[in-house]
Amino acid sequence: MSDEEIVQRVKAGESNLFELIMRRYNQRLFRVIRSILRDESETEEVIQEAYVRSFEHLDQFAGRSSFSTWLTKIAIYEAYARLKRRQRTSGFDDHMEQLMATSDRSPEERTFDSEMRSLLEIAVDSLSDDYRSILMMRDIEGMSTAETADCLNITEENVKVRLFRARAIIRRQLLERVGAASTQAFQFLGARCDRIVNNVLERIKAQAF
Repeated sequence: MSDEEIVQRVKAGESNLFELIMRRYNQRLFRVIRSILRDESETEEVIQEAYVRSFEHLDQFAGRSSFSTWLTKIAIYEAYARLKRRQRTSGFDDHMEQLMATSDRSPEERTFDSEMRSLLEIAVDSLSDDYRSILMMRDIEGMSTAETADCLNITEENVKVRLFRARAIIRRQLLERVGAASTQAFQFLGARCDRIVNNVLERIKAQAF
């Protein structure tokens, strides 16, 4: 089913189908929001809030953009609101998750993959806020220039300029070495996905009573 078909059925009362939306976009939202917050526990909280808010306001989805863009924008707004509330604090620890390598590679290859993914995550985190989100959305998550611009409320030309500058900062040092392994960075693993889905479904069910 398309996103729009699912939304119509959820609005008609089949709220359990909202789980399909969450599982479809958990990976994207995790990558995009983490690029803003750089804190994985806060990222999970923001994703859950974004899902609950989108569920509560499905009637406001007018279809002027794709549902995925609408949902991503809600999550981005929530992330920046979280940043504003955090401004009084002096800093925070950024805990990097050790990613699991595929079992069909040699121990040496798995070690190399893990190191490259870790280096990529560190390199992306070191970029300025404007460049980091653009690089994550375009190069790692594969979003289009138009969709990225829509989500961030900037022009497509700004997206292109920032992406060019972000790539220039880290391309030679890292991205060309990592290659295909870059798509494995910032994985949204099963346990985290299930936790967010279950938490949101519980909140949605509670609103029904």
